[in-house]
Amino acid sequence: MFSLSLAIPMLFTMLIHAADSLSYALRLGGLRTRRIALALSLSGILLLVSRTSNMAQGPMVGNLVDTAANGGNPHFAAQLHWLMGAATIGTALAILSFPTMVKLASRMVVHFEAAGSIPSMVRGLMKRSKLKNAMYYITPPSWKMAKLLVHNGMPRRLMTLNIAVTAIYTTGVLSSLYAAYLYPGQAVAASQSTGLINGVATILLTILIDPRISLLSDKSLRGEIRLDRMNQIYGCMLVSRLFGTLLAQLLLIPFAYWIGWIVSMM
Repeated sequence: MFSLSLAIPMLFTMLIHAADSLSYALRLGGLRTRRIALALSLSGILLLVSRTSNMAQGPMVGNLVDTAANGGNPHFAAQLHWLMGAATIGTALAILSFPTMVKLASRMVVHFEAAGSIPSMVRGLMKRSKLKNAMYYITPPSWKMAKLLVHNGMPRRLMTLNIAVTAIYTTGVLSSLYAAYLYPGQAVAASQSTGLINGVATILLTILIDPRISLLSDKSLRGEIRLDRMNQIYGCMLVSRLFGTLLAQLLLIPFAYWIGWIVSMM
């Protein structure tokens, strides 16, 4: 069941979810340095890592589908659950490295402003002295940080929405591939039906989550919200992403049958 053909896409899945989660660190670093636009520009680096990993992952997962369709992989559903487990691990690693990444992101934003471009910034950061200084920013998470997440109330509505969006995104592609396996007669239609699931997540993210985070960030820049509160909000959003990847485990098979039912009606 567990093989190299599964381990490699699991690695890419971990990278995708870790990179997406750590984009919060860049946003928070931008808030701390009051350079949010520069921070959003730098988040393109993490987006590049995520998209490149996603492109590399696609053919590998597709190969698992082909093998299962030919009867050579009786544990296909279990392997998809393993892939979603890798998403949880990637998000958990992002949470553990979040305090360090926030501090590094704050410095990166300042260096980016001084360098004027990403290539110049990268060349400057590759100097031995800069690499040595990076060690001073390593900050492991602490119990005190965890207690601050529940201080003054958690953004429950945002967290609930983020759990739903993360769960849908985590299982969207995998459910469509499992539907292609379950319904070989409509395999192509099922494998191309990811939008039936991810479209809902995109709407929720675009209309309800991102605008709220942007509004809170602007209020923080104007001094209407304390930076400690934004630390808490971003931390809660990370935790909700973790729970979203866990919820995705329960949605994989129901969504696959739902996609199969939709394509069979077409």
